[in-house]
Amino acid sequence: MRLDGKRVMITGGSRGIGEALAGKFAQAGATVALVARDKDALETVAGPLGGTVHPADLSDPAQVAGLIDRVEHEAGPVDVLVNNAGVGVACGFTDAAEDVLRRTTEVNYLAPAELCRQAIPGMLRRGGGHIVNVSSLAGVGVYPGLVTYSASKAALSHFTAGLRADYRGLPIGTTLVELGPVPTDMLDTADDYGPTAKSFERFYRTKATVAVPRETVAQDIVRAVQKGKRHVRHPKRTGASAMLVEAPRRFTELMLTGVPHR
Repeated sequence: MRLDGKRVMITGGSRGIGEALAGKFAQAGATVALVARDKDALETVAGPLGGTVHPADLSDPAQVAGLIDRVEHEAGPVDVLVNNAGVGVACGFTDAAEDVLRRTTEVNYLAPAELCRQAIPGMLRRGGGHIVNVSSLAGVGVYPGLVTYSASKAALSHFTAGLRADYRGLPIGTTLVELGPVPTDMLDTADDYGPTAKSFERFYRTKATVAVPRETVAQDIVRAVQKGKRHVRHPKRTGASAMLVEAPRRFTELMLTGVPHR
């Protein structure tokens, strides 16, 4: 997809990976529409890029309802939807606050799925579009203390494969992004729970994983949209484990070649 003149909606656009994505998409010629809770933080990012801001709390289903319509009414049609927003709490499963399970699932899986449901019909009417779902390698292998986060990301990854099955042959591209550690505020919270922190320490010490800068991640996501790539995985050394999980999905796709998608 050529990004010149396209509008890219990015959730979690006020900081971290979302902020880096906004800059890289704008450099590629796109106009960015940024979604997050903090309006002031959004304006700080969007202002220099000529983007638009759309405050919303994705943990609140009432604010997610109709969000694509509101963004398109205020800014124009969404050509690329980037579901980047994510939350995570490192702690024992039953020790977490009562709202952690619901809020994590809402932000990391239900809101992205609902935004896809809202965005895809308009994309199809206009002749095409692209969905980027930013998931995690935690959806492939689970560290202690991250059960809720990992389950929500596994759901998002499998959901993305489902979109490919439903819209096969139609002009809707999908990119699943599976990330290991990226230095952001959310990664810093992993140190809050001893077993999670020790798990990261072991993987770092054995070189099984490394941290990847958010700018590298953002640039690769932009290139994936431009080239129509299905996957972005970082760090590269962990790609084999993600490919093993992807293999049954791919096998199913091949087996269903020729079967009507609807």
